Amino acid sequence: MANIKDLGSISSKWVRRSAVAGPDYQSGIQNPRTPWAAAAAKGEDNYKAGVSAASARGAFGKGVKAAGDSKWQGNALRKGPGRYAEGVSLAEGDWQKGFAPYREAIASLTLPPRGMRGSPANLQRVSAIATTLRGVFEKKQGT
Repeated sequence: MANIKDLGSISSKWVRRSAVAGPDYQSGIQNPRTPWAAAAAKGEDNYKAGVSAASARGAFGKGVKAAGDSKWQGNALRKGPGRYAEGVSLAEGDWQKGFAPYREAIASLTLPPRGMRGSPANLQRVSAIATTLRGVFEKKQGT
């Protein structure tokens, strides 16, 4: 039998060490051994192979079933509310940059006249917006 500490001791050390690792984390981000984009691009084939293998064995569905709603909901409630507003605030500039082409496309549309409630004419308005937004998405994706 291998000599290894008990699970409680190992997890406790992991939590204690993580609590003081902020400067190491920051330094690793600021001084990567390999630039992130270059390393990530080199891994694309591995990513595709891993996703294909996981899909073939049904890993996604099995993981969802194993976690269940209670794990997702509990973690989201413990972690999410305190992080959500900060994350949104930090992402405002990126959000504006990402949404700007959609906003401009909508602003440039000349929509057909609005009809009475339930009118097929209103569906034409929705269709015009949906088609335009899909076109912006495909242009951004290079498709």
